[in-house]
Amino acid sequence: MKIVILDTDCSNLLSVKLSIERLGYFPEITCNSSRILSADRVIFPGIGTALSIMNKLNKFNLIKTIKKFKKPMLGICLGMQVLSSFSMESNGIKMLGIIDSNVSLLESNGLVLPHIGWNNVFIKDNHPLFKNINNKSRFYFVHSYSFPIGQFTIASSFYGQEFSAVIQKDNFFGVQFHPEKSSFVGSQLLKNFLEIL
Repeated sequence: MKIVILDTDCSNLLSVKLSIERLGYFPEITCNSSRILSADRVIFPGIGTALSIMNKLNKFNLIKTIKKFKKPMLGICLGMQVLSSFSMESNGIKMLGIIDSNVSLLESNGLVLPHIGWNNVFIKDNHPLFKNINNKSRFYFVHSYSFPIGQFTIASSFYGQEFSAVIQKDNFFGVQFHPEKSSFVGSQLLKNFLEIL
């Protein structure tokens, strides 16, 4: 299986790569469009700001490439938020528009932002991404902005307010948490994504 990790210059590239390698696969880190389009799976990690990641995608002409990709793609953290139509971060910025929804600052109701640490994830349906993962399993989060609950939400979490922890539209998947930092359950989720039909 050919697995590509999008080279977004973010600090978790290596940890995502190592997590995939521990599952017995050998991913390639690249921002080359032809390499991306020929992949069987693409993982889109993200740490940073909405502005910085959109600038990166524009610089390497990756917006059309991502939208053309027809096999499973997994966005992690900011890589999930990029799937939205608009983010309120960075004074407001247009995103990829794959999912018609806005990303907004968490209404944390006095809780410290960013939301950092382990939190329960509530699974809505029996979804193949959660094979061998129990409902209310804890995953590791680092974020201040989030997707609202919507028609493409397949799991949620709560930090001051309920928000989408996992989304899916067609071949595009997104997780707000960091599976590469989430121990066994994170590894299992990555395995499930790579094996999803």
